Amino acid sequence: MTNNWFASVPNFITIGRLVLTPVAISLIVERQWSAAFVLYAIAGFSDALDGWMARTYHLQSELGAILDPIADKALIVSMYVTLAIVDALPPWLAIMVVFRDIMIIGAVSLAWLMGRPMKVRPHFSSKATTAAQLTLAGVVLAAQAYGVHIPVLNVTLIALVAALTVASACVYLWLWVRHMRL
Repeated sequence: MTNNWFASVPNFITIGRLVLTPVAISLIVERQWSAAFVLYAIAGFSDALDGWMARTYHLQSELGAILDPIADKALIVSMYVTLAIVDALPPWLAIMVVFRDIMIIGAVSLAWLMGRPMKVRPHFSSKATTAAQLTLAGVVLAAQAYGVHIPVLNVTLIALVAALTVASACVYLWLWVRHMRL
């Protein structure tokens, strides 16, 4: 039997990631790139750690299933908007990333309001999109922090993030339309 405190560790790690997000954003705004990169890396590690702990020790919870994607979205959306504001990422890409998430949240909310709630399960396209989005933000932060700019890598990752973001939005829109039987 698992101790009660231990069962809550993945959720506390996720909450910690939520708390780190505005701190990392503040560091970017202040152009403290090295510290922002370190916090971003910690946030990324914490995401992997809480997921691994939940799966390995069977600590999945309803709260964790809600908190984890919220923490991921808070980090990604905040990063992309802030990196676009400081001219480290193209604004159109930040708009695309934010719009996709708003579209998904809006569709799920509308289905719920219409009395046709959807089970939200991460699709493979969403996992690939999140991985690419997190990687690009990390590469941009590392480049700013350590002065290692590899233009071909940035252009490739920007194109990949844009393509995956659009593809994932299309998949979720198709799943929503199918669910709603429009």
